[in-house]
Amino acid sequence: MLTLVTGTTGQVGRRFVPRLLAQSRPGERVRVLVRDTARGEPFAALGAEVVVGDLRDTDVLGKAVAGVDAVVNVAASFRGVPDEEAWAVNRDAAVELGLAAQSAGVRRFVQVSTGLVYGQGRGRLVTEEDESRPGGSMWGAYPASKAEAERLLLAMEGLDVRVGRLPFVYGEGDPHLAQSLMWAKNWASGQRLHMGHHVDVAQGLLRILHAPGIPGRVYNIADDAPVTAVELHQLNGVEIPAELYERTDPDPWLVLMSTERIRRELGYRPVYSSVYAAREAGAL
Repeated sequence: MLTLVTGTTGQVGRRFVPRLLAQSRPGERVRVLVRDTARGEPFAALGAEVVVGDLRDTDVLGKAVAGVDAVVNVAASFRGVPDEEAWAVNRDAAVELGLAAQSAGVRRFVQVSTGLVYGQGRGRLVTEEDESRPGGSMWGAYPASKAEAERLLLAMEGLDVRVGRLPFVYGEGDPHLAQSLMWAKNWASGQRLHMGHHVDVAQGLLRILHAPGIPGRVYNIADDAPVTAVELHQLNGVEIPAELYERTDPDPWLVLMSTERIRRELGYRPVYSSVYAAREAGAL
């Protein structure tokens, strides 16, 4: 089995690929798509095949998927990029990769998505059966483009597409935890953020990749304990702005996800049930 992984130099991809390689059985190989040779060297040193090129270059995609059995599309463009780039990477390039995989006879395609595709809250934990409802404080080109990519990929005939929807990802030196204050400083004190450690994101994606008989299935990946804006400031060792206590959370269930399906069907159990468990283990 040969698995192609995109987005390997991002925060998720660079941590996922070594775990995929470490769990590979005899005869299983990993190929990565990177934009330049230097970025591929760390993965080559671990035993991965390297293809150099841009995900948005359709000529590169045919070379990248040649002989591949499975694709894990981790690539994403978000946080501060122009809307046009978000749509070009998150939707257009993902769909072109899916079409290239379909033409090449790839058997399995894992689309890495985001819980932000749910949009507005439902007054409860969202499940994979909930449709996207655009809107809410976290809505924008990133979740909109990811939601559209999911829809188009899942509609492709003859391609076994599975989707993993990620929470706010942190851990292992990832700066995301500190960056969370960009939003949390403007939230109400009790407004919550659902999180997932890189160990558990990788675990979830590996389970989705290897599970038989789940074409078209969507899975939420997250930990057990969303944290509040106050906790995010405390975790970062930052003073809590007094105005947080003066605000009201406009959508208390925004992007809080149920993980019942991935637990029941794929045996997922988070190694780090909360960010506090990760902190105690020295895994931040």
